Amino acid sequence: MPPTAAPEAPLLPHARRSRPAPAAITRLRARAARSLRRALPALSAYAAVRLFSLLVLGVWAHKEGHGIWPTLARDWDSKWYLGIADHGYAHALGTAYNANNLAFFPLYPGLVKAVATVTPGSRASVGLVLAVLSSFAAAWGIFAVGDRLYGSRVGVTLAFLWACLPVGLVQWMGYTESLFTAFVAWSLYAVLTGRWLWAGTLSALAGLTRPTGIAIAAAVSLSALLTLRRHLSWRVLAGGLLAPLGWCAYVGWVGLRLGRWDGYFAVQRLWHNQLDGGVETLRRMREFLAYDSTPELFLVLVSLTLVAAAVLWLLSLADRQPLPLLAFTGVLLVIVLGSGGVYFPRARFLLPGFPLLLPLALALARTVSWRVRVLGVTGAVLGAAYCGAYMALVWPSAP
Repeated sequence: MPPTAAPEAPLLPHARRSRPAPAAITRLRARAARSLRRALPALSAYAAVRLFSLLVLGVWAHKEGHGIWPTLARDWDSKWYLGIADHGYAHALGTAYNANNLAFFPLYPGLVKAVATVTPGSRASVGLVLAVLSSFAAAWGIFAVGDRLYGSRVGVTLAFLWACLPVGLVQWMGYTESLFTAFVAWSLYAVLTGRWLWAGTLSALAGLTRPTGIAIAAAVSLSALLTLRRHLSWRVLAGGLLAPLGWCAYVGWVGLRLGRWDGYFAVQRLWHNQLDGGVETLRRMREFLAYDSTPELFLVLVSLTLVAAAVLWLLSLADRQPLPLLAFTGVLLVIVLGSGGVYFPRARFLLPGFPLLLPLALALARTVSWRVRVLGVTGAVLGAAYCGAYMALVWPSAP
């Protein structure tokens, strides 16, 4: 009789072969790794600016005998988000000015609550870590947009300039601007690269993060509509329909919670945030830039930022930026400049409008004079550090 083969020994659990990852996931990982390697110079520049600004803030705060932890993690709007994470939302509209937390969108406090339940540390520390990590995701996405349109040098410069904004300190505070900017940047990148499902999904998440999420929703949906006019695609249609769902879902939920169709807008009226066509904005600008003999430096800075943003949008229009970018920044400007609400946070509200910096990034990246580059970079970094510390330690109200 022929010899019989010995039965093969079964594999022990630790020796079992792992199943290969699906091809789509493998390709996604490889693409993300390549993108991250390409973005490393931009992320390094971003980190250098923000760390230097934090160092200046720490030295200034030490001299003043002031701690920086409460300012970064627990004060002003951070307190509202932490309150929502701790106790949830109000059940009634009320009548008190500036006192209804339904004005704040839910994704960031929801993430803080979820992550804090499975990690050590306070919710304030979790919120700050989320903001810092989101800021790097945002800088990566900003680089990706600039790189896609004009090359890596412009992408690095764009991320650097975003770090140098006068209110850039907010990017490393327990606020929603970094998370929102990350969703916006990658949503715009997805539109530019034809990834419509990603664009719509990220836009919907942005709409759950900040009221100005309607601006990115408008940009994605309008771009999808114009694309559909050229050729029909279910992915384009789905992306366009997904884009406003986050914003609409929260606004609709607030209406149901308060028992009135205009519930969210009633809350905003309690905060004095309603569109007036820019009348209040122009009045305050004229007051601080022309008539006030001793204007507060921070309010002058806010006013100049608003003027500069409008000029940069016109330059972006002249440069023929892609429609999604122009639509997003245009709607964002209409909301911020056209509101009759609180004036001093307006510069912060424009922080996600990074495409407005593209004309500056192009000019700085393409200049042939190294002296101009050195002066521009040095001035931007020092200005960002000083303005951030002044905003946190001297200005007596919220950024």
